[in-house]
Amino acid sequence: MKRLFPLFILLLVLLSAKLTAQEIEISRLKKHIFYLADDKMKGRATGSKELAKAANYIENEFKKYKLQPLGENGYRQAFEAKVRRVIVPDSIRQAENIIGFLDNGAPYTIVVGAHYDHLGHGNFGGTRDTSHIGQIHNGADDNASGVAGLLELARYYSSNKIKEKYNILFIAFSAEELGLVGSKYWTEHPTLPLDKIHWMLNMDMIGRYNPDNGLAIIGYGTSSKFPSIFENISSTIKFNKSKDGNGGSDQTSFYKKNIPVLFFHTGGHDDYHKATDDADKIDYNALKAILELEVKVIDYSMLHDKMDFIWTN
Repeated sequence: MKRLFPLFILLLVLLSAKLTAQEIEISRLKKHIFYLADDKMKGRATGSKELAKAANYIENEFKKYKLQPLGENGYRQAFEAKVRRVIVPDSIRQAENIIGFLDNGAPYTIVVGAHYDHLGHGNFGGTRDTSHIGQIHNGADDNASGVAGLLELARYYSSNKIKEKYNILFIAFSAEELGLVGSKYWTEHPTLPLDKIHWMLNMDMIGRYNPDNGLAIIGYGTSSKFPSIFENISSTIKFNKSKDGNGGSDQTSFYKKNIPVLFFHTGGHDDYHKATDDADKIDYNALKAILELEVKVIDYSMLHDKMDFIWTN
C-alpha cells in the first residue's frame, strides 16, 4: 500500500493538470447545441435535408480535429432506416453514421458515441404530446446535448498533446429514434473489429441535470473493471451507477455484442419528445461537469488492460 499511495496521488495530479491545461469549454457546447437545435434544423428527422446539414456539421468538426475518417465512404457509413411506428409514404429513409478515429497506434479502441437525429415535426411517431404534431421538435437535450459532448470530447482528446494508451473512435449515430438503427447497423457492419474495442461510452440526453435525481450511469455491471475505475472518482455533480447494460439508447447495440458499456443520461423531463425541448433550457454548467467526469472515467479506463465483459441480465 505504501507504494500504491504515491502512485495514486501522482495520477490525480496528472489528471488534474490535464483537465486544467485542456478544459471542457461551455462556449463550444453552447455553439453546438444552439446550432443543432435551432428551428432552422427542423428537428433533424432521419432522411431530412436538415439532418444532412447536421451530418456535414459533425464531419467538419471531425476534420477540424484531424480525426481520421473511418466510415465506409470517408467519414460516412450509409444505411437505410424504416419508420415503423406509423404509416407514412416515405417509410424507407436514407441515413448515415459519421465516424472519426483518433489513432494512437494502440491495439485497442474506446468507442464514444451519441445519436444526432431527432423527431422532426413529430409526425412519424415518438412525440409525447399529440398536440405538438406538426411543430418542430428541436431535441436540444435529445440529443444535441450528447452530440455536443461527443464533439467536445473529440476536440479535447485530439488536442491534448498526449498519445493515449488506447485509440478513440467517435461515432455520431443516425436513426436512433427509429429504433437504434444506426448503432445496430454499425455493430453489424463495424469499421473496426469488435474484438478490438476496450469499451463503449454513450451519451444521450445529458443536458437537463436534476440535482435531486443526479446523473445516471448505466452499464456499471458490464465489466469487472468498472468498480476499480470508479473507486477514486469524484465529481461536483451527484451520479448514480446502474449495473444493467440494456437501455433505450445506442449502448444497447454494443452490449448485445458482448462489449462493456456505460450510458450517461440525466433522465426524463417534461419537455422530453415534445416541441419544447429547446437549447435555452440546457444546464451548461452541469453538462461541462458531466464531460469532466467522463474524461476521468476514460482516463482511468486507460490504466487497465482490455476490459472483460459481463452479461448483466
